[in-house]
Amino acid sequence: MIEQVSPRDLASWLRAAGGDRQPLLLDVREPQEWRLASVQIDGAELQQMAMHTIAPRLHELDPARPVAVLCHHGGRSMQVAMFLAQRGFARVANVAGGIDAWALQLDPALPRY
Repeated sequence: MIEQVSPRDLASWLRAAGGDRQPLLLDVREPQEWRLASVQIDGAELQQMAMHTIAPRLHELDPARPVAVLCHHGGRSMQVAMFLAQRGFARVANVAGGIDAWALQLDPALPRY
């Protein structure tokens, strides 16, 4: 089962999941979406990797590193989270509601699209 983490609880999840490895916030939206609304969060590295590029770029990701996956509303990120978990990634979470929920819960100045 993939963990579901709200944007509001993401910082806590990252701290708890991190341990000795810096967690990764993996944004799987498309480049034009990143330009519309981008985020950062303390305690995690942000990596932007569009969903369709995950499989060929899987070697760039560390399966032992905690990964929280983000998209627009949570659907694509859930698919990527399941893909990663099936390939042996130890700690994976889906950011429930995606960047849209992030705007509603954490940053009302963030553009919604």
